[in-house]
Amino acid sequence: MRRLAARGAAGDAGEVAAPAADSSDSAQGRSPSSWRLIDLCAIWDAGVYLPSAAWNGASSGVARRRLNEAERLSSVREAQLKRLKVTRPRVLGSRERGRVPRMARQPPPPWVHAAFLLCLLSLGGAIEIPMDLTQPPTITKQSVKDHIVDPRDNILIECEAKGNPAPSFHWTRNSRFFNIAKDPRVSMRRRSGTLVIDFRSGGRPEEYEGEYQCFARNKFGTALSNRIRLQVSKSPLWPKENLDPVVVQEGAPLTLQCNPPPGLPSPVIFWMSSSMEPITQDKRVSQGHNGDLYFSNVMLQDMQTDYSCNARFHFTHTIQQKNPFTLKVLTNHPYNDSSLRNHPDMYSARGVAERTPSFMYPQGTASSQMVLRGMDLLLECIASGVPTPDIAWYKKGGDLPSDKAKFENFNKALRITNVSEEDSGEYFCLASNKMGSIRHTISVRVKAAPYWLDEPKNLILAPGEDGRLVCRANGNPKPTVQWMVNGEPLQSAPPNPNREVAGDTIIFRDTQISSRAVYQCNTSNEHGYLLANAFVSVLDVPPRMLSPRNQLIRVILYNRTRLDCPFFGSPIPTLRWFKNGQGSNLDGGNYHVYENGSLEIKMIRKEDQGIYTCVATNILGKAENQVRLEVKDPTRIYRMPEDQVAKRGTTVQLECRVKHDPSLKLTVSWLKDDEPLYIGNRMKKEDDSLTIFGVAERDQGSYTCVASTELDQDLAKAYLTVLGRPDRPRDLELTDLAERSVRLTWIPGDDNNSPITDYVVQFEEDQFQPGIWHDHSKYPGSVNSAVLRLSPYVNYQFRVIAVNEVGSSHPSLPSERYRTSGAPPESNPGDVKGEGTRKNNMEITWTPMNATSAFGPNLRYIVKWRRRETREAWNNVTVWGSRYVVGQTPVYVPYEIRVQAENDFGKGPEPESVIGYSGEDYPRAAPTEVKVRVMNSTAISLQWNRVYPDTVQGQLREYRAYYWRESSLLKNLWVSQKRQQASFPGDRLRGVVSRLFPYSNYKLEMVVVNGRGDGPRSETKEFTTPEGVPSAPRRFRVRQPNLETINLEWDHPEHPNGIMTGYTLKYVAFNGTKVGKQIVENFSPNQTKFTVQRTDPVSRYRFTLSARTQVGSGEAVTEESPAPPNEAYTNNQADIATQGWFIGLMCAIALLVLILLIVCFIKRSRGGKYPVREKKDVPLGPEDPKEEDGSFDYSDEDNKPLQGSQTSLDGTIKQQESDDSLVDYGEGGEGQFNEDGSFIGQYTVKKDKEETEGNESSEATSPVNAIYSLA
Repeated sequence: MRRLAARGAAGDAGEVAAPAADSSDSAQGRSPSSWRLIDLCAIWDAGVYLPSAAWNGASSGVARRRLNEAERLSSVREAQLKRLKVTRPRVLGSRERGRVPRMARQPPPPWVHAAFLLCLLSLGGAIEIPMDLTQPPTITKQSVKDHIVDPRDNILIECEAKGNPAPSFHWTRNSRFFNIAKDPRVSMRRRSGTLVIDFRSGGRPEEYEGEYQCFARNKFGTALSNRIRLQVSKSPLWPKENLDPVVVQEGAPLTLQCNPPPGLPSPVIFWMSSSMEPITQDKRVSQGHNGDLYFSNVMLQDMQTDYSCNARFHFTHTIQQKNPFTLKVLTNHPYNDSSLRNHPDMYSARGVAERTPSFMYPQGTASSQMVLRGMDLLLECIASGVPTPDIAWYKKGGDLPSDKAKFENFNKALRITNVSEEDSGEYFCLASNKMGSIRHTISVRVKAAPYWLDEPKNLILAPGEDGRLVCRANGNPKPTVQWMVNGEPLQSAPPNPNREVAGDTIIFRDTQISSRAVYQCNTSNEHGYLLANAFVSVLDVPPRMLSPRNQLIRVILYNRTRLDCPFFGSPIPTLRWFKNGQGSNLDGGNYHVYENGSLEIKMIRKEDQGIYTCVATNILGKAENQVRLEVKDPTRIYRMPEDQVAKRGTTVQLECRVKHDPSLKLTVSWLKDDEPLYIGNRMKKEDDSLTIFGVAERDQGSYTCVASTELDQDLAKAYLTVLGRPDRPRDLELTDLAERSVRLTWIPGDDNNSPITDYVVQFEEDQFQPGIWHDHSKYPGSVNSAVLRLSPYVNYQFRVIAVNEVGSSHPSLPSERYRTSGAPPESNPGDVKGEGTRKNNMEITWTPMNATSAFGPNLRYIVKWRRRETREAWNNVTVWGSRYVVGQTPVYVPYEIRVQAENDFGKGPEPESVIGYSGEDYPRAAPTEVKVRVMNSTAISLQWNRVYPDTVQGQLREYRAYYWRESSLLKNLWVSQKRQQASFPGDRLRGVVSRLFPYSNYKLEMVVVNGRGDGPRSETKEFTTPEGVPSAPRRFRVRQPNLETINLEWDHPEHPNGIMTGYTLKYVAFNGTKVGKQIVENFSPNQTKFTVQRTDPVSRYRFTLSARTQVGSGEAVTEESPAPPNEAYTNNQADIATQGWFIGLMCAIALLVLILLIVCFIKRSRGGKYPVREKKDVPLGPEDPKEEDGSFDYSDEDNKPLQGSQTSLDGTIKQQESDDSLVDYGEGGEGQFNEDGSFIGQYTVKKDKEETEGNESSEATSPVNAIYSLA
């Protein structure tokens, strides 16, 4: 019997392209297009990401931190190979290979996850026929079985399939043919079976609810989708109801029912107040899974808010709120004393009777629950009782599954995820408090919808081959199996002599082309169903390769890897591997070929690099493909981070130096506590280190350096210990209770690696400042017990704080309370004052005494007062507060005041007298003889006569001047007449008012001020400020329309402060640090524009503009012109000019030019001088300074045309009256030319003919001859 024919399609490689793949090819001169780079799913090993391959000769210390990179193939891969019935050799077990270090189990890069996923799909996926071959339909995409849609959107029911020829689609609704053409709202997408129901033109989505099924058909068969149940989401409104206040006794249990409206899907329930504040939940008050709010016992503070149930609906994204519940709590202790909330026996302190627990949900002592396999099991127990009970969970006859069980809702709920049959049994919850305990037993039954044991797979056979389709499923109850062919029951299909049905298996013998069809297996029970399509295709196909040609695979040295060669053919081809064109088949030794065609190399070595060829052969032909294997060096951390201990606030550096293959891109990252490290502003990551500045407690933990390339990674871990603040002390105990002392003992907390230096004891009392903690005393860190001195009649509660060099711990939990006996006060209140709040009273105030100085109950104060320097009797009154008002007093009269403390045990010591004053009245007189003297344009000086003391009627605070700007001396200038003031504290006779506006008219008045307020105003004084300098011009704008001009514009100053005489503009050019000469321009007062002609297109300009009056120039405003486009180039030139190499090059060039000039001068001295003007018959004038010696004149005239010549249209010079040739101007009889014909003769000037004729030298002034001459 021949077997299935597409072994390579479910092959073992599953390779994906790695990042930055082509860099190594380009670097080595190879064309990256000739090889397609693909990475291996072989980088996964032993279920762990093991990208680098370590030779086991590394030291044990390094191996402790590094990946074990010589692991074998993963158990996942092994299971997949077994599924394909591949026989593989025995590999070492986990015990033989040694345990994989914990560090090796680090998350790989995301692309590696993709590689591994593709690898698994290639190992265990269904057989794929190339799409260019004929094949029956296959469903590729469909909607979920329970399809809930939003009523506001169009309905989309997906169904897509592939096949050759392309399949056609039709639908059934509620098991009847659904005629799409008859409904204008329904359409089907092109080349797809997806239904679209459009409601833009109206219609009700509820009319389309039902069960839909899609059929994809071509001439080779019909495939079916699942039965899709379409439902429209519903979010019904909450029924309106009026809720009466809920009356409950304090300590009693209470359930507030939510009863949300039934929605599809069910809404999310949460409780809030009517003001949208969330309800605080704890083990006493919490929400159940059904949405109700449970109070294990009600406390008085529960009345402080109302309670409203809210339902959030998923599809409509709306929240509906139920009318709020209002609680009325009946209590034996009507005051909500916050000090009792932390009382160790809070309930008895409030008069609430304690009681044993009882269950609020579920009711009774036993219940049962059914759950489906694979779902989450949620068990819930909510109990009432005083004190609030604790909930614990147990399973009868075993332990809770620790890997799947977790506690929720303050231990009131137990959730077990992904339930299996082993989770069935009896669970019980135990509710207990100090009064007793009860328990509730829940019997859990696990049922199961059908699940696959062996799902039918597509069957590809050659003519005459045998095969079988297997459909095995399990469930509880046991599911039934129904076979269909092309969507019809198998019983009603035409008989096929080559087909035999045996329960859950269909057997095919001597298959022929006519046997092609799509078979459906439907297995179901009362909890659900499974539907699978599997086609039978009969093909005669020669071998073909399915993977891209010329793949490039890069692997790490010493790793195990696998080369895949996916292929297809029918009958099934045989596959052989060859290396570098060698004739022998690769199998055995370091190589192993699997039945699916994959070639495994057990340990990669350098010599394994090369080109591998796979050849697939069957009776119809053969096909081949090539894979190029490159071997890379592993990534290694050779200097690893070390464990460190650091004090808070210091700096820590963790080293991580890496060696890697230079053709691979290296990335170094860090993990903290095995999670990616966020590099904040306190951290600095470099290529070989990580620096942490200002170390804090949260920085403590393990730090892992991850050095990774595209192919592998290496890890190294170090632990950072931070010297932190100590843990809080605990178990405080009070002993040796005495009238004025007590002994406090505590257990120290962990010092977190920094010794404890001090303990601070604090106390809190519940009478005067409940909840406020005060320092009591301080003790050395070596003690854990101290005798505390106490004050009378204080209800003490203590806590302890530990201190070390790093900081202070959190406070300990408070001790039990201890109240001392009372006594008379030993002191009186401080800060006694007497001040009037009105003209006929005096308010006496003082600082109230605290709890430690009250010494007894009913603390009160005896207040005494009398007028000073009189012998009248003392007035007195007893006050419980901290103020008393004495009425009907004269205006501003001194009093003697005394305040004495008193409690139920007696009075405090006799107090000392304090002087106070009765209330003040407004002053009766104004300052007189007010004189104003103008000091400058912005300031004046004032002088006045003081008022009589009896007219002040209180304490003289200050003299005050009110002044305002009446007008400006400039016409048509609006001014603000807002009143301003200047204060002169104390009994003064003169002062200065500044910050005035120049060139303005002002008015001024003066008053006397006491504690009550202003007195009458003096006569109004007028004065005028002189002219001043103007403020800065407004909105100074610099624009540069082109490189030749700069336009300036400005507005007049906001405050001219006088008559404007003009503007002054100063500007200067600058380029980097170079600054040009400053230019000054003056303008008329009406001019507000100016254009600057640029002289330098590279430099920028700085402009300073100010306005002028007759007094002078005012405040200036400065702007700069925009940077020209080539400024960056100029700056770059300046940078180059400062480089040493550039300066040296320029010096060398200058020296060479100097040498050439010297050589030229020497040669001309040897050869004589020739008067050019004489040769040209042009006489030398007497003004020529060179006439005497006939030397050549090196002036700008040399660059001009010679006299007697004219310039042609093409720019050449023509001779008019001279037939002189170049030979005539040489010193020899012939001109000298180079081999290429260029003239190199010396163009010299003769002093006279005789001297010229006597000098027969013909040496040239070319650079070569010049050097010879110099020699």
